[in-house]
Amino acid sequence: MATARDIRNAEQRRQSRLEEGVFILLLLLSMLGIAVTRFSPEDGYAFWLFMVTVFAGISIAIGRMKAKNHTFDFAAAFKEQLLHWASAVLVAGGAFLLQKSGRIDENASTLVVLLILSLATMLDGIRIGWQLGLIGLFLGACAIIIAYVEQFMLPVSVLAGLLVIVTLYWEFKSRKQADQ
Repeated sequence: MATARDIRNAEQRRQSRLEEGVFILLLLLSMLGIAVTRFSPEDGYAFWLFMVTVFAGISIAIGRMKAKNHTFDFAAAFKEQLLHWASAVLVAGGAFLLQKSGRIDENASTLVVLLILSLATMLDGIRIGWQLGLIGLFLGACAIIIAYVEQFMLPVSVLAGLLVIVTLYWEFKSRKQADQ
């Protein structure tokens, strides 16, 4: 017969697997955005602006999932997250206005929006979970790589692969310790 602890552990493992899947999905979407940016800075800019809302939705969904497991109060976190991501959208819109005014070009505005998304994701990762923060760090590193490396797809792909390997290893090790 399963004890309450066994049920709680099983639920935590399921949640952990779901978070891993979301982590990998966000990395893949990020890689798609980087590929789009590589071929068309204008489309890359629109993609990253859209991704701010996608990351917001996913982040809020993760918060809801964690609240179901009584990790934290969802109502308070939801208000904070809504304000947080709405602010990120407004600032990203400011980058759009700077680009439209001619103050910065499309390449620069794409990198600015990518950095805004990076920061917003890192900061929400503090509240929601380390994997989201890691995605934010990845996005920031990608913005720097894109700015300095002409053929940036390979270094970015290697970095993404390393993040997946390290994350899966970390989760595997954590599960193994939890089972002991």
